[in-house]
Amino acid sequence: MAKKRKKPKIEFRYYQMSEGSPILALLGQKWVQTYGSGVNYLHFHNYLEIGYCYGGQGHMILGEDKVFFNGGEFTVIPPNYAHTTNSDVGTVSKWEYLFIDVEGFMKKILDSPVKAEKMIQRIYSRALFFQEEEYPSIAAKVLEILNIMRNGEEFYLEEAKGVLGALLAEIARMNRQSEEDRVEEETGKVTNMITRALDYVSYYYMEDIRVEDLAKYCHISETHFRRVFTSYMKVSPLEYVNTVRIQTACDLLKKTDEPVADIAHKCGFTTNSTFNRNFKHLMGVTPVEWRKRPENYEQQLLNFNIHSEKGW
Repeated sequence: MAKKRKKPKIEFRYYQMSEGSPILALLGQKWVQTYGSGVNYLHFHNYLEIGYCYGGQGHMILGEDKVFFNGGEFTVIPPNYAHTTNSDVGTVSKWEYLFIDVEGFMKKILDSPVKAEKMIQRIYSRALFFQEEEYPSIAAKVLEILNIMRNGEEFYLEEAKGVLGALLAEIARMNRQSEEDRVEEETGKVTNMITRALDYVSYYYMEDIRVEDLAKYCHISETHFRRVFTSYMKVSPLEYVNTVRIQTACDLLKKTDEPVADIAHKCGFTTNSTFNRNFKHLMGVTPVEWRKRPENYEQQLLNFNIHSEKGW
């Protein structure tokens, strides 16, 4: 019998926010060091990590990518994203970090769960590594928050939250995936009726939602609701419900090793065949094939023997 292959080690470095604060700042001389010394494994965090490199040189592993730094670079790394930082041998590097509770912050400042979830998904959609001169507006906001947190003047947290909202909005715009996203933002705001329908779907997608129910919830006739919804969203109400369900399924496929059949049921599909048909129609591949794709980085964590460690 073949010996089972041992999973490589990965470390979960978790942080705890102070009550009432969505920001944890790691500042000062402690972060001038030889990064990666004695460490030969990746790690991940429970919050969004934003880092700024003041100087030094070395490389980072971001998922399956290797990038080189020598000062003036920023990183934006989603939670549960495997990464590590390594200074060149014999050198020290200076970094400072912000850890952000994006979900808690967004759900407090936005009045629509749909809009909050959209921004959160955009912000978490990929890891970013860029030079200060490439995105000077984002860089300026990151440095401003670092300095606000460093100085700690009266009302500093309220000031930092204001800048943070603008920073996260800019990152979300930066991570737009398609021209359709841009058109939607430029052509106006979602009407109250459509917002109500989208919020309803976001809460009850796992249940048997009928178009008739959505129309009643929006206080209009089913025929009128279908026409208005399809005109605005460019998809029918049923197609939208199935899209939300498939997006949720993708999240579970990416982050867990639950059987596909269990995920289908959790997402509101009564049969596996219906789930598979809708999934392939939207994603172009079967759920099993999609789960194996390298860009689904959180799924890769399941291949490691995770060691939990409180943040540095």
